[in-house]
Amino acid sequence: MRRRDFLYRTTALLAATVIPSRFLAANSGKTLRVPLGLDGYSLRGMKWKATSLIKFAAEQKLDAVLLNGLNYFKSLEDSHLLSLKELANKANMRIYVGAGGICERSASFSNEHGDAKMLLAKGIHVAKTVGSPVVNVRIGSINDRYSEGGIESRIAESIKVLKALKSRALDAGVKFGFENHAGDLRSEEVLALIQEVGTDVCGSMLDPGNALWSMEDPMQHVQTLGPYAVCSSIRDYTVWQSAEGATFQWTAIGEGLMDAPAYVNHLATQCPGVPLFVETISNSQRPIPYLEDEFWEGFPNLKAKGIIGFLRLCRQGHAMDVDKPEAGADQDEFDQQHQRSQFLKSIAYLRKHCDAGLAQP
Repeated sequence: MRRRDFLYRTTALLAATVIPSRFLAANSGKTLRVPLGLDGYSLRGMKWKATSLIKFAAEQKLDAVLLNGLNYFKSLEDSHLLSLKELANKANMRIYVGAGGICERSASFSNEHGDAKMLLAKGIHVAKTVGSPVVNVRIGSINDRYSEGGIESRIAESIKVLKALKSRALDAGVKFGFENHAGDLRSEEVLALIQEVGTDVCGSMLDPGNALWSMEDPMQHVQTLGPYAVCSSIRDYTVWQSAEGATFQWTAIGEGLMDAPAYVNHLATQCPGVPLFVETISNSQRPIPYLEDEFWEGFPNLKAKGIIGFLRLCRQGHAMDVDKPEAGADQDEFDQQHQRSQFLKSIAYLRKHCDAGLAQP
């Protein structure tokens, strides 16, 4: 099936996805529009908490804000959470939340909020209280593919946690959005996990930008997981050949290889009402040393045909420079301004070239 043929077909909607009525009502006409939002990680250099991020998103006339981790909240007390919900409501925005990694044997798991089940329980409560239809979760990073038992063991552990909290999530009217994060999972692995947990309570936190890290063509990643999307992320990308295999770099939307209009159209037709959160992570390069034997130890079941699309992209892309501050300039201030610029540039592109966003700037 051709990429655009898939992206434009209008079947295979994810049944029973919890979508804010305002987002659906805005699409009651002939032209479908995708709600546009801020992923707080785009402005990580600011070190802002939820209140500041919501206010910034409101200033940009966005439809939603994603707080993809409990660290964004100054407090998990209901009074604070309800005040955030009220703040967002006044700006006609919706809050989406994430709990982070729920695999205790992942190298990146944090026990700040207790064990994995306690963390997820808190995430469900936060989501319900602020009005988020989703709580995003994940395993960790590509390093987990090389851990004892491999990624299959980490997947099994995550499934166990999700099933343990399944009834609580259903009672709260909240779905799990499972994210492919930092190269930990390929789309077929995320899909198998979703189906094992149950599509009544689990969907995809669709992040095609991360697909490159696990040697996938991001748009093929969309084809596999798009019908299951309950939350989504976007950032552009480029990838090029290197002596060790390949190197990739994320970019502002419109500056890379991504077919952003096709991706936005996919969301509008396949999962109407699911917001598109801009998560710009530009200005850093990451290696994919697939020509080295050790790299494949993390992908023992992956066959050559599984990376054909990725290899085609490697031939299309070209190396990009990394922007640096002028001599003597403050690095933190440079990062803050660069991140803000990349985010605003991406929002402008999506509005102008993809008709994204319900609110008018």
